[in-house]
Amino acid sequence: MATGPGAEHPESRDSSPATPAQAQAPAQAQAQAQAQAPRLEPLPFEKWDDETRSILLRYLRRPELYLSGAPDAPPMPKALGLFAHHVQLSETFLAFTGLFAGEHATLDPRHRELLILRVAWRTRSGYEWAQHTRIGMQVGLTTEQLYAIPHGAEAEVWTPVERALLAATDQMIDQSRVGDDTWQLLASHFDAGQLLELSFAVGGYLCLAAVLNSVGLQPDPPTEPVDAPALPAEGDPSA
Repeated sequence: MATGPGAEHPESRDSSPATPAQAQAPAQAQAQAQAQAPRLEPLPFEKWDDETRSILLRYLRRPELYLSGAPDAPPMPKALGLFAHHVQLSETFLAFTGLFAGEHATLDPRHRELLILRVAWRTRSGYEWAQHTRIGMQVGLTTEQLYAIPHGAEAEVWTPVERALLAATDQMIDQSRVGDDTWQLLASHFDAGQLLELSFAVGGYLCLAAVLNSVGLQPDPPTEPVDAPALPAEGDPSA
C-alpha cells in the first residue's frame, strides 16, 4: 500500500520526466538497504537450546539483566545471537577474546582498547567500533583520544608508546608484520608476554572484524551516549 506525500492525491505529484539521477535513486536505496541487511541473522534467544544457553550466557557480565523479562531489559547482544549458530566454535573464540579483559590480562585496558579501536576503524567494523568506543571510555580513553584514533599514530595527542601501538596495528593490517623500529620501541616498554598479548589482540579482533563485516552484523542499540566519530560510509574516498 502506498504511503507518504502524494499517495492519496496522485495529481499532486510532479509529472515531469525523471532525471537519470532520480531514476537511479530507488535502485541505490534498495542496494543500500540490501547492504545493511545482515547476511546471517542472529539466532533469537528463544531458539537457543539448553547447551547454547549454558555456554553463551557465561560471557554476559550480568545475564540476569537480559533475562529479567522487565520492560526495560536490554536485548540479547546480537553477537551472541550470531555465535549461537556454532556454539562449539564460538565458545573457543569467546574464551580467547575474553582473556584480554580477564584476570590474566597483562596489558593496560586503555592500550588494549586503543588497539581494538584502531582495528575497528581501519576495517570499518561498525559492530566493533560501537562496542569499543563505549568500553574505551569506561576504561579511561578521553573524547579527544577517540577523535584522534582515525588519524592513527600521526595525531599529536598520543604518547610515544601509544603512537607505537597504533603504528603496530596499522603495520599488522597492511603488511601482516610489525616493523623492526616499531617492535624495538614496543619491546623497550612491554615484556615478552605483553608483546604476545598485544599482537594477538590485534590479530584476534582483525579476524572478528572480517567475520562481522562479512555476515553484515549491525551494532546493538546504544545503551548510553558516546561522543565519538562516526565510521565513514563504505567507499568514502576521504576516509
